[in-house]
Amino acid sequence: MPNTERTPSANSWYAIHTHPRQEERVYSNLQAWNEESFLPRMRECRYNQFTGKPSYVIKPLFPGYLFVRINIEEAYHKLRYTRGVHSLVSFGSSPAPVDDEVISTIKSRIVNEGFVLMSEETATGLEVKIEEGVLKDFTEVFERNKSGSDRVTILLHTVSCQPQTIRA
Repeated sequence: MPNTERTPSANSWYAIHTHPRQEERVYSNLQAWNEESFLPRMRECRYNQFTGKPSYVIKPLFPGYLFVRINIEEAYHKLRYTRGVHSLVSFGSSPAPVDDEVISTIKSRIVNEGFVLMSEETATGLEVKIEEGVLKDFTEVFERNKSGSDRVTILLHTVSCQPQTIRA
């Protein structure tokens, strides 16, 4: 009977679900082990309620999640039991690889300061449909101020909708 789960390649990207506010800890551990990892961050402008002056807060783009490029068969146990890691994002019984194009799309939005550019010019309510690549036909309604949980929902939906490779 064929197995319909994704086949991991030698080194694939995977999404890691962290314990609350442990993204930096997990990222630091992965860096110490020389694992290729990616923690997309954004700057959020907040205004002081008394003075009205803006200040910027650095936050993960996907709260509770980051990415690592590993050989899952070799590094799963070490990764799974790393401090701060809750689990690897899985669909079915095995971790779900994240397509390289998803990572490169996020990285392409990073500006010189090292943060993901959150466009303020795009109109709220605009429906965006991706025309080519692994996310072809993925449609989302753009809202300028998506919450962290909404961005995580989009991430998980994207990972779950990637094409699956069938193993015999």
